[in-house]
Amino acid sequence: MAKVELKQPIVAEIAEGIKDASSVVLVDYRGLTVAQDTELRKALRNAGVTYKVYKNTMMNFAFKGTDFEALAPYLEGPSAMAYSAEDATAPARVLAQFAKTAKALEIKGGVVEGVAYDANGIQAIADIPSREVLISRLLGSMQSPITNFARVMNQLAEKGGASACEAPAAEEAPAVEEAPATEEVVAEAPAEETAE
Repeated sequence: MAKVELKQPIVAEIAEGIKDASSVVLVDYRGLTVAQDTELRKALRNAGVTYKVYKNTMMNFAFKGTDFEALAPYLEGPSAMAYSAEDATAPARVLAQFAKTAKALEIKGGVVEGVAYDANGIQAIADIPSREVLISRLLGSMQSPITNFARVMNQLAEKGGASACEAPAAEEAPAVEEAPATEEVVAEAPAEETAE
């Protein structure tokens, strides 16, 4: 079997893996112990991220013609890629978190939702909370005004309910009644003038 025939299934495997991916992050894994590598793979798997080690030339062939073609400059030295189709920030977030404890892990760069980033850019993306956290924060901020309104209405009800709400209405009532009375006086004045 020729070398090309051996490489094609690997390139096809990479291309199939990244075709629906919303992000791909490349890392240099040199210096990780077996225990650290196992721990990293477990953390990535729990976050729904696929982590694979391939030859750079294979990844380069698979990336051609895709959004991930921008990763070609980072394909030097040993490279592993982490990708996810569900949460675009998950690979960056998990890898950056793990790199804090395992100094040997080096983030090279990545592509998130079609935009290429260097290591610093991926680190900034890693600081973005997960989709679930963002949704819970949004719901919390939407609930806050409703909760405050309910609390105020409850306090009004405890203080006297309707009597507390009626007092301002009683003060406004005479002002409304006075307006029609002045209109009657104005309406009568022209009638007297015509009598003379």
